[in-house]
Amino acid sequence: MTAAAEREWWRSAVVYQIYPRSFADSDGDGIGDLPGIVDRLDYLHRLGVDVVWLSPVYASPQDDNGYDISDYYAIDPVFGTLDDLDRLIDGLHRRGMKLMLDMVVNHTSDEHPWFVEARDPASPKRDWYWWRPPAADGGPPYNWASVFSGSAWTLDERSGEYYLHLYGAKQPDLNWENPGVRQAMHRMMRWWADRGVDGLRLDAINLIAKADEFADGPTPPGSSYGIPWDLVAYGPRLDQFLAELHREVGFTERKLITVGETAGVTIEQARRLTDPARRELGMVFTFDHLDLDQKAVGAKWDLAEVELPLLKRAFARWQDGLAGVGWNSLYWNNHDQPRVVSRFGDDSAEHRVVSAKTLATVLHLHQGTPYVYQGEELGMTNTAYTEIGHYRDLESLNFYRDGLDRGLSEEALLRSLAGRSRDNARAPMHWDDSPQAGFSDGTPWIGVNPNHVIINALAAEADPDSVFHYYRKLIMLRHAEPVIVHGRFELLLPDHDQLWAFTRTLDQDRLLVIANCSSVPAPLPAEGLPGGTGTTTMISTHGEPEAGQLRPWESAVLRLAPPAPPHQLS
Repeated sequence: MTAAAEREWWRSAVVYQIYPRSFADSDGDGIGDLPGIVDRLDYLHRLGVDVVWLSPVYASPQDDNGYDISDYYAIDPVFGTLDDLDRLIDGLHRRGMKLMLDMVVNHTSDEHPWFVEARDPASPKRDWYWWRPPAADGGPPYNWASVFSGSAWTLDERSGEYYLHLYGAKQPDLNWENPGVRQAMHRMMRWWADRGVDGLRLDAINLIAKADEFADGPTPPGSSYGIPWDLVAYGPRLDQFLAELHREVGFTERKLITVGETAGVTIEQARRLTDPARRELGMVFTFDHLDLDQKAVGAKWDLAEVELPLLKRAFARWQDGLAGVGWNSLYWNNHDQPRVVSRFGDDSAEHRVVSAKTLATVLHLHQGTPYVYQGEELGMTNTAYTEIGHYRDLESLNFYRDGLDRGLSEEALLRSLAGRSRDNARAPMHWDDSPQAGFSDGTPWIGVNPNHVIINALAAEADPDSVFHYYRKLIMLRHAEPVIVHGRFELLLPDHDQLWAFTRTLDQDRLLVIANCSSVPAPLPAEGLPGGTGTTTMISTHGEPEAGQLRPWESAVLRLAPPAPPHQLS
């Protein structure tokens, strides 16, 4: 292995995300915890993943389920102790796996000691956050919208000034322009790396560098608030801050896996952020493919049907755009997104399993590092919540309340929540068919999906044809085949509305990936696909393909015969 390959080991890895609150509860309080995760490490080892990404477990008031941190050096008691985290690190390492922690560094909790101190205008910590005097009418200084609805500015009555929070009011934004903030973050991340952590997922990292000057943002029709994207994201010193973070924490020297959450990132920006020569990030999360089922970019709750050619092209743009320079992160699901089999697949009893397998096939065969979100490997679906009292997510509750205030019907609001709420991903993991899905002996903090009696890990591991075992095969294939990691990507049949087809090529090794992404048979076209004899099926959802067509949600990965050598004249 070359030195570069050893540093960038994560290019051939598969990452598994755990949302601790919903994964496994060891003490019966209804909330998942670190000992519960430790108890399930053998399951993850059998699945074959290389890295576990752990959503935040730091001390927090839990206003946004841990993405509001009050102490970066402590574990919230609801999840366990530092000793429990050390046991998790040790258990992963002994099984050949690594741990990536979620780092929320754009903002803290308003209960963090830094912000408590910063409320005093005379405090040295005052400039660690963003403060502005009221507008002339006494209201917020700017018309900015919070991601979680309402104004992004909240009045602090003690000082008479407003503080900035791009998320919830209890999540004030840090001022990364202050060197003290950056040094505190470097120190904290080194501390975790010294403790044995192998990687960092940097939450909302595109927001740490803001514009030099603030102003009102453009106001969309029907809204009281502006969207100041150019002022709060990808500011002029983002590259400087990330290069400094890389250097001061030692990303390269420690061989850390790093990924930045970068909503709205362009291909040009992502190339810059993930170019190894620049030493900023290993990869970034992009969102283009997740904007396609909404009627306009940023209109998360306005649902739209997805056209397959648009989805294919979204992936292909990033494959082509980062080729040879940066690196893609590949994902369908995470703690903020609805379940992919309900979103882009077919979660009916007839097609759930095969559509889950085929969505996995097309994702894992692209170039990049795949991410699996807990339960995705089981084909878990969206929840069956039917009333607002079933929901726990702050964003969802705010959307519902604001929608009622704007005169929208409860039926329409619940329909949007059913399709897009983050709670679709946060319902408890399905371990077995017992009343609480094996997640807890108590009452879960959020309701269990009733279909856990059919969709659960115990049943999946016992069934050799399950989604779980298909994921195992895909992961083993990636580990065994350099062409899947390093091969050149080429999209085929870009306008076909049922078939997703592409090739991966490394030297003389060439794979054809072909998938029917629909619930009806798809005839194979006479032109546009590689022909020839001598193909080998490497993995498929249905065994050997039928002649001339793919069955509903059928997919296969074929190794194509190498081209014949040129004829030599004697």
